[in-house]
Amino acid sequence: MANYQNVTPNQLGQAAITGSVATLYTVPTATRTYLKDINICNTSGSAITVNVYLVPSGGTASTANALLYTLSIASNAVYRWTGVQVLLPGQTIQTSASTTGCTIIASGGEAV
Repeated sequence: MANYQNVTPNQLGQAAITGSVATLYTVPTATRTYLKDINICNTSGSAITVNVYLVPSGGTASTANALLYTLSIASNAVYRWTGVQVLLPGQTIQTSASTTGCTIIASGGEAV
């Protein structure tokens, strides 16, 4: 069994959030990922509702695995989440929004 002692800081993903559920990041095999920070920027002229899911390997995005759900981000505003979530191999970070106009950057560390 891996001891996960070597942690490498890493940007886990950067993307535009779309109206459909999309995968931002997948934890590699034999790795644990520490999600530490999420920044979501709304570059549009109106509020947008955003969802961020931490989906178990083989699962689907739902309210049962939502980290942020129907979070309204004001026009031209930035939302920042900080904390610690441990993601296991095969687990994904997935996103969706009510419309286009938001971008997301997730950061943390990968332990192998």
